[in-house]
Amino acid sequence: MDKDIFRLDGKIALVTGASYGIGMAMAKALARAGATLVFNDRNPDKVATALDDYRRDGIDAHGYIFDVTDEKSVKEHIDKITDEVGVIDILVNNAGIIKRIPALEMEAADFREVIDIDLTGPFIMSKAVAPGMIKKGGGKIINICSMMSELGRETVSAYASAKGGLKMLTRNLACEWAEYNIQVNGIGPGYIATPQTAPLRAAGHPFNSFIIGRTPAARWGTPEDLQGPAVFLASPASDFVNGHILYVDGGILAYIGKQPK
Repeated sequence: MDKDIFRLDGKIALVTGASYGIGMAMAKALARAGATLVFNDRNPDKVATALDDYRRDGIDAHGYIFDVTDEKSVKEHIDKITDEVGVIDILVNNAGIIKRIPALEMEAADFREVIDIDLTGPFIMSKAVAPGMIKKGGGKIINICSMMSELGRETVSAYASAKGGLKMLTRNLACEWAEYNIQVNGIGPGYIATPQTAPLRAAGHPFNSFIIGRTPAARWGTPEDLQGPAVFLASPASDFVNGHILYVDGGILAYIGKQPK
């Protein structure tokens, strides 16, 4: 096997929402594999803080401030990135939100916001970068899906709907753009230890023990668990992988549960 098959030297990678958490972890992995790193957030303070974090790790990142749901702004910023850094080779659609609200209590505006950011945003971003990839002869798009692309659970109807839609967007774009040598795949994280899940992981919290018992790996995932899959799907090693969702969930989706004694 070619030892450089996982290298990304000479490639430009844009990771949305990579100012913290799993987005930052994946972005750092792409940069360490040789890619020039570009990231965005809609919050200027988060971009500034993230730039400092990347630089402390020896990564010369390029940060931009824009909202992935604003089609006009996205196009303007993709043009700006192309002028200032170069044509994007790798897009990771990571930006997303979750609202844990029972369906009977959720307002339509809350539902629409989740769909807009978690599903429409990746469509807008993918459409914006695809022309450059086509002209360049190919590219990689990685959509951050979820276990909730496959499973249901109370209080996450909007999130599960968005991530289920993102799974199918991934497959459809893979079919449409394969002729241009663009591979479109997804990563479906399981329950990951991030600041957002900290309340659920508190000692004694019933959800924490539920997840550990429900996961064959018997632990929460870490942002670093997503680094290898991201590099694989961004690299030449995955050139014949298209329309696939790689679930990084410690085995939850494969597990029916422990047999009663």
